[in-house]
Amino acid sequence: MFTRSRPLIALALAMTSLAACGSPGPAEAPELSEEALSAVTKDAGAPAKALAREVDDLFTMDGLGETRALIVMKDGKIAAERYADGYDQDTRFVSWSMAKTVTALLIGQLVGDGLLRLDQPAPVPRWQRSGDPRADITLRHLLQMRSGLEHTEAGPVPYESSEVRMLFLDGRDDMADYATAQPPEAEPGERFEYSSNTTVILADIAARALSDADHPEARRRAVSDYLSARLFEPLGATSMVPEFDRAGTLVGGSLMHATARDWARLGELMRRKGSHHGEQLVPRSWVEAMVTPSPKSPQYGLQTWLNRPTGEAEHPLFPDRAPQSAFSMIGHMGQYVFVSPEQGLTVVRLGHSNREERMAMLQQLADVVELYPYEGR
Repeated sequence: MFTRSRPLIALALAMTSLAACGSPGPAEAPELSEEALSAVTKDAGAPAKALAREVDDLFTMDGLGETRALIVMKDGKIAAERYADGYDQDTRFVSWSMAKTVTALLIGQLVGDGLLRLDQPAPVPRWQRSGDPRADITLRHLLQMRSGLEHTEAGPVPYESSEVRMLFLDGRDDMADYATAQPPEAEPGERFEYSSNTTVILADIAARALSDADHPEARRRAVSDYLSARLFEPLGATSMVPEFDRAGTLVGGSLMHATARDWARLGELMRRKGSHHGEQLVPRSWVEAMVTPSPKSPQYGLQTWLNRPTGEAEHPLFPDRAPQSAFSMIGHMGQYVFVSPEQGLTVVRLGHSNREERMAMLQQLADVVELYPYEGR
């Protein structure tokens, strides 16, 4: 019986072997294009092909929106740089809310100069009238988005939001007047409420600290000249173009324009705690305060988003995949300057992604970040 079955067994084994040879194995990653490979420099600080692939995925994967520019800097050197068709090193990209962090740097310089005080009542003339509860709002409250003012950033009806009304409707000619006129809805410092109106108040305070004149051109020139002389030019970020409203107030929460490299320079300045080539452009203690969690929002410092866990399912960054010391400028539709001091990293991603795409894109951005080790991982 055994001998008669041996040919059948042999045939069965042969057929199994042939079937195995013809079955598809694990899918091989497609070859990287020359464009993908050339985006990575010799100073990548990570496996070059792995970095090229992760960067390529940000530009080519479905469901992430449109990445228009990406820069990865490791220890102050460009590790990868790539642009979508129609964009290049000279393209100025709009900040949207990344401008808030730049406004905080401006305020920090004014505090360092002794022109403003962090824990004194904010010098807003309208609030100094007798009995006005807004007189208790401090500069720190504004910087941490804890003013208590009735500012609604977004809602189901866009034209009813405080941000849209200030930027594009009845507040657009004098944004600070609109923002400071809003009534209180909570005690100062009581709760966190993200608000572009709040940052415009900070920009107005900066203008008042730098100029006694109410003339729009005098206000605009005072702030513009200060930013250029004290921040942009020393940093080499000469492409920066801040926008002002008709009253001469910096649109400090939403509208600055710069190349991707200059956005990277600002990120690097913060990674180095305000120092650039041995010159302290922004006080070190101020940058440290910017990345210290607010009492009411562990994911937010002074006009800066932090990579700290909140206990919530949704997060503006990815605290489970990068050091908690990391932080970011974040702008509408997927603008990011992500900084991780423990990894020596600054990563700039600029483009256009809706909310759903942005969540997926962030995880792909985390894939880039995870190529770089850090202590404790």
